[in-house]
Amino acid sequence: MRLMSRERRTNERKHILLEARWESLSSRHEARVDDVSLGGCFVNTYVQVDLGEYINLEIQIPSGEWLPVRGQVVSYQPGVGFGMAFTSLTAKKAAQMKELMRTAKERKV
Repeated sequence: MRLMSRERRTNERKHILLEARWESLSSRHEARVDDVSLGGCFVNTYVQVDLGEYINLEIQIPSGEWLPVRGQVVSYQPGVGFGMAFTSLTAKKAAQMKELMRTAKERKV
């Protein structure tokens, strides 16, 4: 298990809990997403991932639509999940993430 050794986040985070699905090399997985920012998110899942692995993730936004994003695994906690940094947010997807963060109900941590 490797943890982030220093704070690398530069974007404001929002503690929300949304359904998600993601693909690994072997199969498709269901998960939940929290701690979302314009720079990345944390994916709650039991599935093992490798640091540096690229993930295609879809987040179900409150409207019911799926927002597809791509990112790289930057931290991993076995049995808990992984942190991913978004690698290529288009202007449209960045706008959707901003709207999500503005409108989604924040959960208490």
